[in-house]
Amino acid sequence: MMMKSEVVIIGGGINGCALAYELSLRDVSVILVEKKYLTYGATGRCGAGIRQQWSTRENVELAMDSVKIFEELQHGNQWDIGLRQGGYLIVIHDEEELGQMKKNVQMQQSLGLDVSLVEKDQIPQIVPSLDPSGMDAMGATFCPSDGHADPFKTTYAYAHAARAQGAQLYTQTEVTDIRSQNGEIQEVKTTRGSIKTGIVINAAGAWSQRIASMLDVAVPNVPFRKEILVTERLQPLFEAMVISFRDGIYFSQMEGGQIVGGIPIPHEQPGYLMEPTFTFLQHMSRTLTRYMPCLKHLNVLRQWTGFYDVTPDALPILGETPGLNRFIQCHGFSGHGFMVAPMIARLLSQLIIEEKSCPILDRLGLHRFKDKDWKVQERSVVG
Repeated sequence: MMMKSEVVIIGGGINGCALAYELSLRDVSVILVEKKYLTYGATGRCGAGIRQQWSTRENVELAMDSVKIFEELQHGNQWDIGLRQGGYLIVIHDEEELGQMKKNVQMQQSLGLDVSLVEKDQIPQIVPSLDPSGMDAMGATFCPSDGHADPFKTTYAYAHAARAQGAQLYTQTEVTDIRSQNGEIQEVKTTRGSIKTGIVINAAGAWSQRIASMLDVAVPNVPFRKEILVTERLQPLFEAMVISFRDGIYFSQMEGGQIVGGIPIPHEQPGYLMEPTFTFLQHMSRTLTRYMPCLKHLNVLRQWTGFYDVTPDALPILGETPGLNRFIQCHGFSGHGFMVAPMIARLLSQLIIEEKSCPILDRLGLHRFKDKDWKVQERSVVG
């Protein structure tokens, strides 16, 4: 069966579904294909956090604009995406981190973000159950407008709205090949049939490298297994997400009372590793109870794995592909795709419809890795 669409999106996570919505809203015909089910990849396995505290202007700007869109979706569009803004507390452990955080906060504040440095004795005022000495803290930063949204509700809200605008979303549909001629996209072959198209968006997350290779395009992404656990329900203890870049831990309390969090296991190797590990449970429980001793007797209900789609600079790869017209990249988020997806979808939609780029897309294109010509590194990464 031969189908036809102006745009084919590969990947049914938050980025793919947000793009399907933004494009179909502007009367562009869209077919989205997902090899499993919507949210199968990183979106459905993430910690649900939304953070604006970054070390690079690009990520701060994308996250701040995305928070505004999350707020629009929750309050203006009548979508229940489970948005809760209880803030992010980022722990500072030593003088080197403090120096970096001072630079970060200065830059973030210059962009209009409400963020501040917090003294050690002020930490329990924000998250009362934390033990600053146990977690070896000398201070923290805090942004009250950071928070959480439900990745399932958000993705399915975008998908439902995209379908209402005429987009076609096909699950259990795997891409088997992409054909081009003279630098132009011609056709996407799938297990459901072929799609004639001139524009392909690679939003396949940890599998984006495989998709790019179908057109002999090399991308530097590497998949890394990441594990998360969820506990039994507790009475409300705290609202903020707590994270540490040194220890790699992040955790928060969900609206239902569960504690959800993750931490990288030591010496983890790249690859498509899906099996959960006991090492993670040991490392996570020991670190978590140092931070919050009151959780020592809490029962873990389950754990799961997902992937970070990691780039050399921990920044996403966005926009056009050099030498291949209209092959749009949207991946390499290094674990942070959910929180910046709304704004990225709008920027890439503008690029596709108006064929007009913007400074952020220009800075985050695949071209920056040619001859290792990239100078900016995102340092505010957990794990």
